Amino acid sequence: MKLTDLRGILQYIPQFREKTFILAVDGGIVAEENFANILLDVAVLRSLNIRVVLVHGAAEQIKALAARRGVPASNLDGTGVTDAATLQLAIEAANRLTHEILQGLSANDLRAACTNAIIAHPLGIIHGVDQLLTGKVERVDIELLQNLLNQGIVPVVPPLGFDGDGKTYRVNSDSIAVAAAEALKAAKLIFMTTQDGLQYNHQLIRQMLVADLQKLVQSAPVGFAPDMLSKARHAAAACAAGVHRVHIVDGRDDEGLLAEVFSNEGIGTLIYANEYEQIRPAKKKDIRAILLLTKKAVEAEELVRRTRGDIEKSLADYYIFEIDKNPVACVALHVYPAQQRGELASLYVDPSHEHQGIGRKLIQFVENKAREMGLHELIALSTQTFTYFQSKGGFSEGTREDLPPGRREKYDHSGRNSKVLVKKLKVAG
Repeated sequence: MKLTDLRGILQYIPQFREKTFILAVDGGIVAEENFANILLDVAVLRSLNIRVVLVHGAAEQIKALAARRGVPASNLDGTGVTDAATLQLAIEAANRLTHEILQGLSANDLRAACTNAIIAHPLGIIHGVDQLLTGKVERVDIELLQNLLNQGIVPVVPPLGFDGDGKTYRVNSDSIAVAAAEALKAAKLIFMTTQDGLQYNHQLIRQMLVADLQKLVQSAPVGFAPDMLSKARHAAAACAAGVHRVHIVDGRDDEGLLAEVFSNEGIGTLIYANEYEQIRPAKKKDIRAILLLTKKAVEAEELVRRTRGDIEKSLADYYIFEIDKNPVACVALHVYPAQQRGELASLYVDPSHEHQGIGRKLIQFVENKAREMGLHELIALSTQTFTYFQSKGGFSEGTREDLPPGRREKYDHSGRNSKVLVKKLKVAG
């Protein structure tokens, strides 16, 4: 591990310490060789004082057990009719799976316990069809789960629910995970699947606002593969219930869980509810981040070299683009009030976040700021990205004569021969 990787992880610790993560693992992932690494990653999370609840599915195991027994399963994932024979298969498969998980957690020196924290009632009759022994979450025994978490114990929740009469129901594990996340006010719900994330029309969704996901699910659900539509619906439901971040990750990837949790870009899909990204004024503590962000661009002569002192002098001109409170891009607006002009400068987006429209958002942000200030014109100087400003920002090529006198002098002394780009502004109001 590089020191920079460790620093990257450490910046998340204050955010996540004593927070609860719900880890929802498909039955197919538990059967994968990489599942041992996932349990080791759970140990890493626990070592950082992150509270973990592990919810698991059992569809793959029910299917295999049904085949061995020669018993036709009426439903595998807990979303259809569960007859008595299928419920027995589900109980046996889930119990075996829970035992394997407890063994794996013990091997990583973690205390864990299987729980009956899901109180369920019959799903009932849907479209005229009795769902028999399929259950729906009625409530979550929060006290039980919190007591375990407070003692450093990892609760393991099978895809089963129980009622007050001692009856057992087969319950879909995705719905259990959402209910647990809502009840425990979890910081994250992480679905671990056999896919590389949530795909729509065969294109991987990297990040999406929950409102946009809800529109897709409601208006055009056929774009999702059938086995992933449940993840899309439950991710949207979780965000709507107050879970700010829902991740969908490939559980077969050796570094999948930690890479998703401890990096801005992640490797799977992030569905988020508000506050995921923001543009804010830079603070003194951001100077180091600005220098690190722009270092490669300065070395490639895309941006002018600026010292810590240079940035500090004009810190009020700088803005930071944050993702989950981590700077991933920056921009500056230098104002020449006498000429009613502003200069868009130091625009840079971390390569891991390119092609997500962040640069355009920052350009638009600076334009809006300039209009609010009553500026009539925006200028930018560029040696290598001038076509970007023209195609994405609507700038036109100008000349050095378009620069304010003081800026023109610096331009001449720099020797960079940058292209001058100009955009006329319609002043707000």
